[in-house]
Amino acid sequence: MAYDSVFKANLFAGQCILVTGGGSGIGRCTAHELAALGAHVVLVGRQVDKLEKTAGEIRGDGGSAGYRGCDIRDEDAVKAMVATVLAEHGSIQHLVNNAGGQYPAPLASIDQKGFETVVRTNLVGGFLVAREVFNQSMSRTGGSIVNMLADMWGGMPGMGHSGAARAGMDNFTKTAAVEWGHAGVRVNAVAPGWIASSGMDTYPESMQALIRSLKDHVPLQRIGSEAEVAAAIVFLLSPGAAFISGTTVRIDGAASLGSRAFPLSQAKPGQGQAYNGFHRAHLPDVLQEQER
Repeated sequence: MAYDSVFKANLFAGQCILVTGGGSGIGRCTAHELAALGAHVVLVGRQVDKLEKTAGEIRGDGGSAGYRGCDIRDEDAVKAMVATVLAEHGSIQHLVNNAGGQYPAPLASIDQKGFETVVRTNLVGGFLVAREVFNQSMSRTGGSIVNMLADMWGGMPGMGHSGAARAGMDNFTKTAAVEWGHAGVRVNAVAPGWIASSGMDTYPESMQALIRSLKDHVPLQRIGSEAEVAAAIVFLLSPGAAFISGTTVRIDGAASLGSRAFPLSQAKPGQGQAYNGFHRAHLPDVLQEQER
């Protein structure tokens, strides 16, 4: 089997694309689709074993992939990583600024270290990678960047540290689009809602019932697939989005809209099926019982 992309073959042939957080979840899926479309993808993250595994999958499917271990929160490490990639490939045409992470906790129980760690991962690290890719490559050659946000439009109760960081990334996306547009660099973002991804299995058992009920709070009456996020990212990187910059695409089935005062109707049987072109997709363990 191969990735069943909706985009034309060889769309990114001969192009080098950096994907942070490319070893798992949405980053892994996006890297697979980009490689299936002809790109050479460079996976970046802290856990080298995950990067190596994903790169091996991509090569096994006939694609081209490399990887670089890097803590994106470390400024010097980011500078060195980008310089190494450029030394090997000459330029970086696109950046998928996907890496991130958080943990559930109410604001009152988050200490300074925990808050700063999540902000550094989800905002500062993304800024550092984007800045270095721009300064070292895209300022001369142009390119496109897609940043990763989340559904934080109504606040993010239970994950206020992540919500603050993601809101900051939304503003950074807009600012960078203005400041870097003269160099032919487009900067956009995607904001996934509830997506069936491996990250769901990292939350404690106490949250499993909540995770299984998330679909009931989405107007489309389901949660999304990794491939649905990847498709939006690929579009924003593509020539078809050549005049789109400074925008954030919500991928949440309209869950961020409406109000609790408006009751959601029950979904009609057979409607609202997810698009899942990722041939190596794995349903999170927490959702598998629900599917039986």
